[in-house]
Amino acid sequence: MKRVAIAERGNWRARAAEAGFRFHTIDGAPYWDESAYYAFTLRQIENDLEDPSAELHAMAMDLVGEVVASEALMTQLAIPEPFRDWIAESWRRRDPHLYGRLDFAYDGTGPAKLYELNYDTPTSLYEASFFQWQWLEDQRNRGALPQQADQFNSLHETLVERFAELAARLPPPLYFSAVGESTEDQGTVDYLRDCAAQAGLHGAAIAIEDIGLSADGRFTDLDDVVIGSLFKLYPLEDLMREEFGAALPRSGVQLLEPAWKAVLSNKGILPLLWQRHRGHPNLLESHFDDGSALPAGWVRKPLHSREGANVAMHMADGSWQESEGPYNGPSIRQVFHALPVFDGNYPLVGSWVVGDRACGIGVREDNSRITRDSARFLPHAIIDDAPQGTTRIYV
Repeated sequence: MKRVAIAERGNWRARAAEAGFRFHTIDGAPYWDESAYYAFTLRQIENDLEDPSAELHAMAMDLVGEVVASEALMTQLAIPEPFRDWIAESWRRRDPHLYGRLDFAYDGTGPAKLYELNYDTPTSLYEASFFQWQWLEDQRNRGALPQQADQFNSLHETLVERFAELAARLPPPLYFSAVGESTEDQGTVDYLRDCAAQAGLHGAAIAIEDIGLSADGRFTDLDDVVIGSLFKLYPLEDLMREEFGAALPRSGVQLLEPAWKAVLSNKGILPLLWQRHRGHPNLLESHFDDGSALPAGWVRKPLHSREGANVAMHMADGSWQESEGPYNGPSIRQVFHALPVFDGNYPLVGSWVVGDRACGIGVREDNSRITRDSARFLPHAIIDDAPQGTTRIYV
């Protein structure tokens, strides 16, 4: 794994505009960054990322049934009591799921270490699936990358195939929803709507704040049409705390991601995985936070936190780093395992699972050990004879 500098495409902003990529710059700061790329070998992709992603996904799925059958585990994960039967029934029906992202610390030389699962509202999908593939093709065509350069990226075709599989299992009408003012989330939803349409599954768009509730407790659009299925790029734990959320269990709406994803989108899944697979090479030692320290340093994360918010790091040398945010409540502690550093940049590898298939990665990079919502997205390429990149420095 190397970080390799490369000239930007002179027309990449025009290419982004043509493709509807409206969030390549966020609040004046670059989000998409093609001034460099991460080079992997095929062995690194297949052995260190693809296979572990599939294995960890299967391990996590095996846990869902155990959790939803246990009041004690549901309590430990801080899942609100009024929603537990609804979540359990969703699993018993095997309500269909679409996708998820596993976040890894990986330096190219040892086992990738799982930081967390993003299995309810994972983002950075469009750029991982479509725009970085376009970058690869353009750089090959202009001779900046060898013609045999490849990418671990079958995301688009796998998403289309998955939507085709879901078509018969999602009650109509289908809607795709996110916060109306979020350009990034709306871009992700637009892309997924297009993937679904390519599979023959057509859905309407609606802002999450425009969804109504009928007198008999069903969710409706602005014309009072009852929503049969809803893809919502909106955290389920937030929905369950909001006024309309109380109607979810009796509304009859089919959610995508399904209600049982509340188990896997919870940081508490990490200590449960460790308890059942202690010493697994891709897992980091994790425990529910009881205030005790881990000897090699630790990271505290709330059960429900996103985009690096409210994370506290206590390194083995006694130094601290913390991030602010709106999340509180029960937490976990995970043994400290540093991200690699390339010239002051800390890359985090997001490995995508669509359905139950590992099918692509995206690399986000920050100038902090904590990967925040301001992290940049860099493309990657599979080049077995990649040129020498910058030196890795571990801190």
